Amino acid sequence: MGRTDYLDRLNDKQKEAAMHTEGPLLILAGAGSGKTSTMTCRIAYLIREMGVSPYNILAVTFTNKAAGEMRERVADLIGEGVNMWILTFHSACLRILRYHAEVLGYGRDFAVYDPTDQKSVIKGICKDLNIDTKKFNPNYFLSQISKCKEARISPKQYCNEFGYDFKEEMVQSVYEKYEQTLQKNNAMDFDDLLLKTVELFEKDEAVLLKYQNRFQYVMVDEYQDTNMIQYTFVKMLADARDERGNVRNNICVVGDDDQCIYQWRGADIRNILEFEKDFPGAEVVKLEQNYRSSANILAAAHSVIEHNRDRKQKKLWTDAEDGSKIIYQRLDNERDEAYFVAGEINRLSGGRYNDFAVLYRTNAQSRTFEEALSRREIPYRVLGGLRYYDRKEIKDIMCYMRLVQNKADNLALVRIINEPKRGIGGKSIEKLTAQAAGQGKSMFQLLMDPEVLSQFGNKQSMALKEFAELIERYSAEKENMKISDLYDALLVNSGYLKALEDQKTIEAESRIENLMEFKSVIYDYEKDEPDLTLAEFMERIALLADVDNHDTDENAVVLMTLHSAKGLEFPYVFMPGMEDGLFPGWRAFDRPDGLEEERRLCYVGITRAKERLWMTSAETRTIYGKMDYTRESQFLHELDKNLIEGDGIYEKKEKSVAGAFKDGAAESAPYKPFDQLKYAKQQTKQRAAAMEKAKSESFKVGDIVRHPKFGEGKVVECTDKTIRVEFADEARKLALGFAPIEKV
Repeated sequence: MGRTDYLDRLNDKQKEAAMHTEGPLLILAGAGSGKTSTMTCRIAYLIREMGVSPYNILAVTFTNKAAGEMRERVADLIGEGVNMWILTFHSACLRILRYHAEVLGYGRDFAVYDPTDQKSVIKGICKDLNIDTKKFNPNYFLSQISKCKEARISPKQYCNEFGYDFKEEMVQSVYEKYEQTLQKNNAMDFDDLLLKTVELFEKDEAVLLKYQNRFQYVMVDEYQDTNMIQYTFVKMLADARDERGNVRNNICVVGDDDQCIYQWRGADIRNILEFEKDFPGAEVVKLEQNYRSSANILAAAHSVIEHNRDRKQKKLWTDAEDGSKIIYQRLDNERDEAYFVAGEINRLSGGRYNDFAVLYRTNAQSRTFEEALSRREIPYRVLGGLRYYDRKEIKDIMCYMRLVQNKADNLALVRIINEPKRGIGGKSIEKLTAQAAGQGKSMFQLLMDPEVLSQFGNKQSMALKEFAELIERYSAEKENMKISDLYDALLVNSGYLKALEDQKTIEAESRIENLMEFKSVIYDYEKDEPDLTLAEFMERIALLADVDNHDTDENAVVLMTLHSAKGLEFPYVFMPGMEDGLFPGWRAFDRPDGLEEERRLCYVGITRAKERLWMTSAETRTIYGKMDYTRESQFLHELDKNLIEGDGIYEKKEKSVAGAFKDGAAESAPYKPFDQLKYAKQQTKQRAAAMEKAKSESFKVGDIVRHPKFGEGKVVECTDKTIRVEFADEARKLALGFAPIEKV
C-alpha cells in the first residue's frame, strides 16, 4: 500500500468517487467540478492502494488530447510509466482489431481509410453505377452510410428502414458497393473501427472473454457523448463474470447530462440518463462543487437548465463569492451588438485580450465581431473554424465575383473552374495554364476559343463553355446590376448553391448559412452606398479580409461557437444573439427534444465564464440578407431576473420575426420562429429565376419597365437579346436574361 496524500487534494465527493472501486459507478460531474482529477486519482487508487495491475484497467475518452492529459496525470501520481490503455474509443478498437481482424475476414494489416479515401471510393462507385455526382454529392452518401453504421443498419436493411423510393434504393446500392469495396481492399473506415469491434465480440466469444478478463476495470470519460455503438462496446466489456459466475460490472462512467450537446452527431443522452437501469445496483456520486465560476454565474446557469425535464437532479455550488451579476444588453441591430462587445473588451481588457471570449450559436455570426474588433485594432483569433472571409465557400463566391470584374484574373479562375465539380482535373488546369502562358493570353480568353475547348471531352467541353458564357455575360452586365442581384444570379446559375444543397450534410448546411450571410454583407454596403460598383465592393472586401488582425499568439480575443467552447474556460465571456430562431435555433422547434439540447448548450456557454458574463440581443437583425425584428430568446426569460443587470429582460411589446406585435412573455399558442435560412435560399432562387424569366418575356418599344438599380424607365429599342431603356438619368442597354427587369 502506498501513501494516499494525493487523495487529500480531493473534496469529500471526489474522494468518495475515487475510492469506489467495485461495481458500477456513475460520476455526475458538473461543469468545472474537477472530473479529470477525480478520474486520475481513482486510477491511482486502484493501482497503488488496491493492488490492481495497470494491465487490467481500460480508460477511454473522445479526444487524443484528453487521453494524453490523463496519461500524464496518472504517470505523475503513480510515479512510473503508464502500462495501461488510456485511449480514445477509436484507438482502443483499432488495437483490438489489429490482433483479431482475421475473425472478420480481414488481414491484420488492414488499411484505415480517412474521409479523403472514403470520398474517392464513393466517386468510383458513382461512376460504376452511372450516378451523377453533380446531383448526388459523394458527401451525401458518406453521411448516410455513417449514420447507418452508428445505428447498426446494414445495406440490406437500409430500404426497410427508410423506404423504397428511387433515392433510397440508390443509397442502398452505393452503401452495399461501398462495403464490398472496403472488404476487397482490406480496409475499414473510422466508423468500422467501432462497429467491427462489436461484431468481433459478438462473433467470437473467446475473443470477448479475453478482453473481459483483461479489462476488469473499465472507465469512460464524457459518457453523455457516447453513441449506441460505443455504449454497446463498453457494456459488453463490463458484462464480464467473476469466478462465481456473477456479473462483475466494474464500470465507472463520468459525465454530465446537462452538457450533452452533440446529439446531432450521434450522441445518445439516454446512455447516461438510464445508467442505473442498464447497470443495476449502480452507485451515483454527484460532483456539484464548482471550482471555476462565481456564485451568480452558477445560479444563472441553474435557473436555465432546471427547465429541462430529461436530466438528473443536481445543482452546482461554489465557495467563491457571488461576483458580478450577468450583464444583459439589448441593442438596436447586430452591428451595434458587435460594437458594444468590442467596446466593452476595449474598456476592460487593459491589454489582456486572451481573457475574453465571444461565444456564438452559428459560425455566420462571427463576421460582425471580426469587423468590429478589427476597427478597434483588437487582436482576435477564431477557434474551431476559419475567419469569416477565409472560409472556402466565401473565397469561392468572391472568386466568381472577381472573375466577373476582371476576366484576366487567372488565380480566381483556377480556384472556381471546378467549383462546383465540372470534371476539370488538375492535369487539365495545368494544360490550360501552360497554353495561356505560351500564347500570352489569359486562361479565360482560351476558354472562349472553340479550338481550345475541342481538346477536352464532350462533357468537359460543354461544362467549360457554359462556365465561360456565364462569366462573360455577367461581366458585360455588371454595371447594370445591383451587386446583390449579381450575387444571387452567380450563386444559383453557377450551380454552386445546388451542389451544396445536394450534399445534405451538416457541414454543407453550415456553408450555405455562411453564403446567405454574405448577402448581409452586400446589403450593408448597398444600403450605405446605393451606387456602389462591383469593383468598389470587391476592393472594400479585399482590404477588410486582408487586414492583419488574426493574432495567432495567446494574447487575442477568442471567437468561437458554443459547441467548440465545451471544456474551455475564460474570465470574461460574451454570449451574443440571444434571440428565438438564432439561440435557440429554429431547428430546435422541429424536434420534441430540440429545445432541451439547445438549453444544454446555453448552460455550457454560461458555465464557460469564470468572473463575468454578458448576454446580448439585437432588436432587429439582418441575417442571410433579410432584416427582421427579433423576439428575445426564451432562455433569457428563464434566467433568474435577480441575477441580471443592464436592460433587464425586455418586457415592452416587441415585433416578432413574423412581423406581428406580440408580448415578450410566453403565449398560449406554440411559438415557432421564422426559418430565416429557408427564406433566404428561396429568395435567392426566386431572384435568379426572375432574371432568367426576362429571356422569354417579350418587350416592345413603349413598355414601362422597372429595374432595381435604375428605377422605372421606358423601352426605346428592342432586339432578340437586348433592350434599350430610357431611365430618368440616362439610357441603358440591358441584356435579356441577365438584367433584373420586369414590366410595370
